[in-house]
Amino acid sequence: MAEHMTPDEFRRAGHAVVDWIADYWATLERRRVTSPDPPGALAAALPAGPTEQGEPVEAVLADLDALVAPRLTHWQHPGFFGYFPANTSGPSVLGDLVSSGLGVQGMLWATGPAATELETAMLDWLADLLDLPKRFRSTGSGGGVIQDSASSATLVATLAALHRAGGGRWRRAGVDRRYRVYASTQAHSSVEKAALIAGLGEEGVRPVEVDPATLAMDPAALRAAIEADLAAGEVPALVVATIGTTSTTAVDPLPEIGAICAEHGVWLHVDAAYAGAAAVCPELRWSHAGLEYADSYCFDPHKWLLTGFDCDAFWVADRASLIEALTVLPEYLRNAASESGAVIDYRDWQVPLGRRFRALKLWFVLRWYGVEGLRAHIRTGVALAARFADRVRADERFELAAPHPFSLVCFRLRAGDEASARLLARVNATGRVHLTQTRVADRYTLRLAVGSPFTTQAHVDEAWELLSTAADEE
Repeated sequence: MAEHMTPDEFRRAGHAVVDWIADYWATLERRRVTSPDPPGALAAALPAGPTEQGEPVEAVLADLDALVAPRLTHWQHPGFFGYFPANTSGPSVLGDLVSSGLGVQGMLWATGPAATELETAMLDWLADLLDLPKRFRSTGSGGGVIQDSASSATLVATLAALHRAGGGRWRRAGVDRRYRVYASTQAHSSVEKAALIAGLGEEGVRPVEVDPATLAMDPAALRAAIEADLAAGEVPALVVATIGTTSTTAVDPLPEIGAICAEHGVWLHVDAAYAGAAAVCPELRWSHAGLEYADSYCFDPHKWLLTGFDCDAFWVADRASLIEALTVLPEYLRNAASESGAVIDYRDWQVPLGRRFRALKLWFVLRWYGVEGLRAHIRTGVALAARFADRVRADERFELAAPHPFSLVCFRLRAGDEASARLLARVNATGRVHLTQTRVADRYTLRLAVGSPFTTQAHVDEAWELLSTAADEE
């Protein structure tokens, strides 16, 4: 029978695992971005169950090489341009390793004082780094917390907004009014999911039209929707504005939206999941204009800021509203520190009770790269996307489908939807790159998102050459 792994055995096995990861990163460029295998290939290759006797780490790593790695979509690959970036880095992986080794359960300050305090400090560091409004700092009435994803941030903001809109009725009696949530037609699907989970139903979400040129929310349409609901006796509870929509990275006009929310007392949540990272660069902070109106805001360091999934940074301007909405205190969690009111218990800032020590990977990343290193990473992505957009613009077979303020380029063949769809399939089939698609103005559109720290000018140029050559076949 295998014994528990001793510290010395862990040291030896750990070196082997770190070597495996380093080798994986070093060989990424030589791998296909996506697997050609059909569904079920890995399941068919695995044994029916675990071995009776324990196996050495070397055996596991051998199967990792032979069975698992070839059947992955390699999100860290320099030719991965799909969806949005979801990139990690060496410092982030090391921070996660320490977090796993410590095994701290940070639901309360008392269950991990340093875990709580480091998280508070890291969210204040990030707020300074992005030059967020002062009211989001923990030193005032607000503060930040790490959620697993922007989807959870949207859900938590929705619950706090319902609590405030109903003057506490939502917490006591549930959904006893017709509360309404507003977001543009380009907003993330998590807005609808949050409304469903909160009990508002699909009818509780009001899709707001966008400006056809910018694809950003139309403030006049938002005002009309809110005023129509008020006239019908419904309760406007939440507006979700987006900085960097999923489809095209459109930026909703926060100054106008915020003024409407302030006028009607509606909670404003700003979802900057992907594009918020850009604000580490002063020249890109224009996208945050009007953020002083926001009641809550989030962005994902795990998208474009070199921090491994999962790590969403979420801030509120008034933490009391959030805590009052979510706090539940059974006897077994009572402790002197919590009852003193002098500490933060992050269990009250999220849906689950338990939480990992995710602040460590942020701490490692911020200290390894420093402010200038993070800015350099963002600027590189923006520059590479601009270079690619220039190639599209100069080729009469192609057209840009939307503005490209960050590191996502939306483009298509002028020949039409079917030609563009065939082009995407042909290029992705090479295994050298991976792009995804969307629809812009109801036309099939390709998306190329730059974000990996492994991606260089050569990789973006290769993507263009593959696209250009495949377009010749149309």
